[in-house]
Amino acid sequence: MALPKNIEWVTFDVYGTLIDWEKGVLDAFVKEAARDGFSLEKDQVVPLFHEISREVEGGSYELYAEVLRRTAVEMAKRMEWQLEPSRSGFLPDSLQRWPAFREANPQLKKFLKKYKTGLISNIDDKLLGQSRRHIPHDYELVVTAQQVRSYKPDPAHFKEFARRIGGKKGWVHIASSHYHDVETCAKEKVPVIWLNRSGEELAGRKKPDAEVATLAEAAKLLGI
Repeated sequence: MALPKNIEWVTFDVYGTLIDWEKGVLDAFVKEAARDGFSLEKDQVVPLFHEISREVEGGSYELYAEVLRRTAVEMAKRMEWQLEPSRSGFLPDSLQRWPAFREANPQLKKFLKKYKTGLISNIDDKLLGQSRRHIPHDYELVVTAQQVRSYKPDPAHFKEFARRIGGKKGWVHIASSHYHDVETCAKEKVPVIWLNRSGEELAGRKKPDAEVATLAEAAKLLGI
């Protein structure tokens, strides 16, 4: 597919695209482990979070706050940190402090002036509300995991968004996760721009309609 010529809607994944979840998760783990005098292997935290959160999300649906608690407990176990399960709330509690990428708000303002915008996110409504303080703009539509009771890469988010706008015509999605978003968009025939901040290799995976390294590049690509 090619990007549509007459774009009306631009949607964004939130965590990794607008909000720096990697910094947020790492800071939360380092701070909590320090209470026990435990030193974490920092280069282990983010990959483990990727792996375990996907495993948890793949089970029966539960709120993202619970996904984060269960992920924290299992991560601590694998890192041999004796974390009491009763303390696992440190991770969802930290989400309100996960920062926006520096470019997020200046670029979002450009998109909002030209297009209808939406957020499509693997989170619950309450936690997203906390993150939206860091990206305080008016979006026409928001679809969360809580609303569709499933987690990407399941296509429910995208099917629901298409239902709300009356189809897929004139819609482009921007996301940083190939696993959660690009693969699904390719299958659902939703044009997608892969915001590949870390320079990942495709390595045989489905090719996005376009690939950029920054939101500024995405804006330029869409004529802003």
